[in-house]
Amino acid sequence: WCHARKGSLPTLALMAAASVLFSAAYAPAHRIGAVPALRRPLAARVPPALLDGSAEDGAAFSAAAQLGREPGTCDPYDPKSAEYCSPPEPAPSSLKRTVRLGVLFFLWYSLNTAYNIGNKLVLTAFPMPWTAATWELFFGFPYVFLLWSTGLRKTPKISLESIKLLAPSGILLAGTHVGGVISFGLGAISFTHVLKATEPVWSALISALFFRDFLPLPVYASLVPIIAGVSLASLKELTFSWMSFIAGTGSAVTSAAKAILSKKVLDGKSLGENLTPANMFAVLSILGFCAILPVSLALEGPAKASAAWSAALAAGYTTPYLLKLLACSGFLYYIYNEVAFLALAEVAPVTHAVTNTVKRVVIILASILVFKTTITPLGAAGSAITVAGALLYALAKNKYK
Repeated sequence: WCHARKGSLPTLALMAAASVLFSAAYAPAHRIGAVPALRRPLAARVPPALLDGSAEDGAAFSAAAQLGREPGTCDPYDPKSAEYCSPPEPAPSSLKRTVRLGVLFFLWYSLNTAYNIGNKLVLTAFPMPWTAATWELFFGFPYVFLLWSTGLRKTPKISLESIKLLAPSGILLAGTHVGGVISFGLGAISFTHVLKATEPVWSALISALFFRDFLPLPVYASLVPIIAGVSLASLKELTFSWMSFIAGTGSAVTSAAKAILSKKVLDGKSLGENLTPANMFAVLSILGFCAILPVSLALEGPAKASAAWSAALAAGYTTPYLLKLLACSGFLYYIYNEVAFLALAEVAPVTHAVTNTVKRVVIILASILVFKTTITPLGAAGSAITVAGALLYALAKNKYK
């Protein structure tokens, strides 16, 4: 996709254009986040504080409760969130829906894989992970501001108090992103994704330690393959480095913490208007950028960035090529998340778990092929066990919820 050292990046441009056109054609704003209505009694779906009228946020019921749906989390990756409910539309024909989902998942996998490869190319040429991660978070600014200013997407309306509530989630999103970027730069993409697959372990640990929220025994049992697989993959990883391991694991920990924070702290709160999943991701990206920028400047200031840029030019890279790589990486990071929202908003939790696992496998295999990463049989077995364990955890948690 973007492995040529010089020249344009036609395949990535086509992917990005296709994703934007498809999003505009098949996913109008009022469809984002819509989910089928649930049929359980209202009392089983609404927090007691909302039923007895004691809520102090100015609304008797959440948007989800008013539509007869289950209050979800405020995590933009959770299409059942109360903040993202929209009036349901008549269900499309089965064939049309299947085709649309097929195209969306193909775009999601392609764009996500292209981002991972493009990001690795950026870090190979310009090894400044904090700068690269900050740039990628910034890149969404002009994109969403264009949509908001032209009316192509409704502008979110949030108060200063809501921004304060969302700030920790934005910081954790930035931590998740920069941890992954650092790990990509210091190790193999495949190994970083194995580490990212440990998120369920950290989610279960954080929930138990800080919120006394315990899972059924079969769900805890599903964590064993994840731990065993990562141990095996790390033992036989030929490009292993402790910094890559720590950064990749840190990315998984902050991702788990963000999801738990959304469920435990933000769930049920009225955060504002027009907070669709895409708009929530935009808001969190802006907050994350503001949080990470000072750290990036402190660790990789203009002097270091200029020296790294000069070293890249001395190694044979050109300024236009480096700018194309950075633009490609930044755009792909933002647009693959947009496509992911559209795809995951229309599937059940089990399908979500399966497709996310398949996506991780696709990225691992593609990165091995593109970068000709050498992997030992035991390392491959460990990676497979870890990814399969993550899927098993998701299925077990869904069954025993």
